[in-house]
Amino acid sequence: MSHVVVVGGGIAGLSAARWLVRGGARVTVLEGAPEVGGKLRVSEVAGLPVDEGAESMLARRPEGLDLIRDLGRSDQLVYPATTSAAILSRGALRRMPTGHVMGVPADLRALAASRILSRAGLARVPLDLALPRSPRGADVSVADYVGARVGHELVDRLVEPLLGGVYAGRTEELSFDATLAGLAGAARTHRSLITAARSVRDAAPKNAGPVFTTLPGGLGTLPALLAEAVTAGGGTVRTNAMVRELARTAAGGWRLTVGPARQPETVEADAVVIAVPAQPAGRLLAGAAPAAAAELARIEYASMAIVTLAYSSTAFPERPGGSGYLVPAVERRDIKAVTFSTIKWPHLAERDPHTIAVRCSIGRYGEEHTLQRPDEDLKAAAMTELADTCGVGELPIDARVTRWGGGLPQYTVGHADRVARIRAAVAGQPGLAVAGAAYDGLGIPACVATGRAAAARVLEHLEGHGESRHGSDGEAEGTRPQRQDPLHDVVGLPGEDPG
Repeated sequence: MSHVVVVGGGIAGLSAARWLVRGGARVTVLEGAPEVGGKLRVSEVAGLPVDEGAESMLARRPEGLDLIRDLGRSDQLVYPATTSAAILSRGALRRMPTGHVMGVPADLRALAASRILSRAGLARVPLDLALPRSPRGADVSVADYVGARVGHELVDRLVEPLLGGVYAGRTEELSFDATLAGLAGAARTHRSLITAARSVRDAAPKNAGPVFTTLPGGLGTLPALLAEAVTAGGGTVRTNAMVRELARTAAGGWRLTVGPARQPETVEADAVVIAVPAQPAGRLLAGAAPAAAAELARIEYASMAIVTLAYSSTAFPERPGGSGYLVPAVERRDIKAVTFSTIKWPHLAERDPHTIAVRCSIGRYGEEHTLQRPDEDLKAAAMTELADTCGVGELPIDARVTRWGGGLPQYTVGHADRVARIRAAVAGQPGLAVAGAAYDGLGIPACVATGRAAAARVLEHLEGHGESRHGSDGEAEGTRPQRQDPLHDVVGLPGEDPG
């Protein structure tokens, strides 16, 4: 039985390990941190299990649900009580308009009714319907393409906060093709961007059920469940096992150097899946696949923090009516998104109907100085935000600050071609595959898809070397990562979080 090492115990790496075990391989997962999970983690605030990172996943993309089903937990999934969200724009919280695709309107009346834009900004939007087709050649930034079609005020006040919730990035740098793939594809066949948005909306399944879902103990419980399944299938999951080097062996396999330099350990493998962020992945691949390493080094990351506050319900003059709100960068506030967790998730409200838990997201790409403050300052910023927008007049009964340094990869202009070059370079090394959020999407289903695709590649390689795939149900075979859905995975927004 061949030995496969998976470097990284986040959702992508654990998913790869699960399918490798099912495919008959002997699997070892090496995770450098004290626990598995990556950005999936949960802990209690005022006695409530509130996620510290990703707090829901898209229920309309199959990979995440397939994984939950494979773990025998599909009957435990819970769904939001509300996904109604708002935008803080021009001095007031305004309801998110219906009929839009990541901020690009398909319903102009709904956009006007939201009052998110000024009169001038609103009047600019329908000019898209009369403008000639915008030339499309190489990739272009979201701000350049969308701004030219429907105006930069709509980009600043609707598209940017939605994409900011996903990437904590800047629309003038984010790739239109990579971050709004469905809409970008439709825009190639329609002269008008609004018409393209309508085609994407109309093509979406009707009555497709809830958009988001999670587990009752928090999405942060998923990695441990997955690690248990890997172990039960004969695999090994090791934590505090940092991989420092990767090299080919004379026999065509792989040698990994694990642990501190003063006491290194060598692990031999027939195949390897690299499922860590771009920078450490690049360092590991510098010798074996230098072209891939060079491209990985170009993928930058944004840092962020999530401040979770728990209040007595009496602290709010009025109970929040929606799941949360987003804050455009042009508002120049510390907080970029607020989620009312106990309003959004009924299972949390049932555990304690007298407490309101709130998650406040802080940090955008290029604004790392915002996070270079003590935890108490970040808590104060979140408390000030809620006092301003919700009239909260009491101190929280509990609080938590979670920092995610370099947590969100930036899909900048040219990202899709960059990923293609990475995969081409890795493909030149038999028995090697990559997976994770740096490639085809930040959300949990997207990360799961990359893990399954990596497992398929490795199993195909092992099969070509005479390895049988005992226990495989064939599901991993042929799996390929998919482009991200127009409904993106959203950090801190009353929507989906990145995995």
